[in-house]
Amino acid sequence: MLSNIVTNEKQDIGLISCIRIVRLGEEEAEMDKQGKRCRRRVVLVPCPFQGHINPMLQLGTILHSKGFSVTIIHTQFNSPNPSSHPELIFLPIPDDLSDQEIASGNLVVLISALSDKCKKPFQECLLQMIVRQDSDDEIACIIDDELMHFSEAVASQMKLPSMILRTISAATFISRVVLLQIQEGGSIPFPDAISLDPVPELSSLRFKDLPISKFGLTNNYLQLISHTCDIKTASAVIWNTMDCLEEPLLAKQQEKQFPIPIFKIGPIHKFAPALSSSLLNEETSCITWLDKQIPNSVLYISLGSVASIDETELAEMACGLANSKQPFLWVIRPGSIHGSEWIELLPEGFIGTTKQQGHIVKWAPQREVLAHPAVGVFWSHCGWNSTLESISEGVPMICRPCFGDQRVTARYASHVWRIGLQLENKLERQEIESTIRRLMVDEEGEGIRLRAKDLKENVEICFRKGGSSYNSLNKLVEFMSVAQINTARDVR
Repeated sequence: MLSNIVTNEKQDIGLISCIRIVRLGEEEAEMDKQGKRCRRRVVLVPCPFQGHINPMLQLGTILHSKGFSVTIIHTQFNSPNPSSHPELIFLPIPDDLSDQEIASGNLVVLISALSDKCKKPFQECLLQMIVRQDSDDEIACIIDDELMHFSEAVASQMKLPSMILRTISAATFISRVVLLQIQEGGSIPFPDAISLDPVPELSSLRFKDLPISKFGLTNNYLQLISHTCDIKTASAVIWNTMDCLEEPLLAKQQEKQFPIPIFKIGPIHKFAPALSSSLLNEETSCITWLDKQIPNSVLYISLGSVASIDETELAEMACGLANSKQPFLWVIRPGSIHGSEWIELLPEGFIGTTKQQGHIVKWAPQREVLAHPAVGVFWSHCGWNSTLESISEGVPMICRPCFGDQRVTARYASHVWRIGLQLENKLERQEIESTIRRLMVDEEGEGIRLRAKDLKENVEICFRKGGSSYNSLNKLVEFMSVAQINTARDVR
């Protein structure tokens, strides 16, 4: 599954990276001679999965527009496309992942392997950067994805300031803490009998909504989330969320993490130019198809870059869509259906029957799709990026989480913010048809659409000039002066 989005073949790139660093240094020195102003340098370390790469590269473009030089140090696995972000510098490091590790589809195993295998090459890459830097080009700080915790350890060893980027909701973060507390109390695995009971520390969630890996509550998974919850040496936390969604939860976290500041700058994608960071080729033909549809009439379906379904679930989805009689744009990622390359396992006759009703693509430019006036509802896996993009455009959601943080987000979207309906049970065509019609045709959907529109307006207030996210971004840029970051480190 994950091998579908591996973009570079394995090779020994350590020497190539070092040569490239030196050449980049020479090029920038020449630019300075020509009168270009020097910029403070920031090093970003993304986790190599779509939902983590997107916000990190968006943050990079934002910081570049604020006067920083930005270097992306990334793994060879799922390497981003540098040509999509010519203003940023990309430096690959070897990760030595085996074909078996990649093919396993186990994100926890992959991330753990990256932590073990990338620490040394990451350190060597930083050393090469430091060797060629001058006083006008010093590294101001390292910003790492919370899952790439090895980079915080390296930054600390090298006496470099670091910050953490959280690409999840505050609710998900707190629910991870709850999981660890349950583990410490000896209650993992917890019995099925309490799955529908509310979580005492987070009453909006039930036990079944806690962010459990699709491989279960393994020791590796619990160790991984333990790393994400433990801020050892970071000077600050950057969070892709906003006050209008999670102010009480964020205030609680700020209280616990004081004096380390939290910068809530979500939705990050609204501050960044609409450049693609996709690891898959986007089919823009779907926009032409959407142009021919009635406003708010189309159901957009996309289950993200990692989730998969089986043949039975595919059949139920297809029949439910066809029976709803609503126009649909369906993203079916190659390899996302067990035992199928693409759409071979769709029910016989489905393509012909729905030819006038729907359009199927392998991957779509999601931000553009959700902003299109024809899109009325988003059937989503409830990844945090997808949810923020949907909220930002005022598009109601059909929530079908698969694992991890998607469970938390789906519960909040459907029962706290009340901007969607959740498919909780085994997928069945009758329930799918009913849910689609409840949102898109019935009176019940009107209230949900109104709440989604109101939430969109609140989000716009956050990122407009003077809003909480706008102000937080400006404070982040101010904080990222070497003096302020170092002061924060001294306080720690």
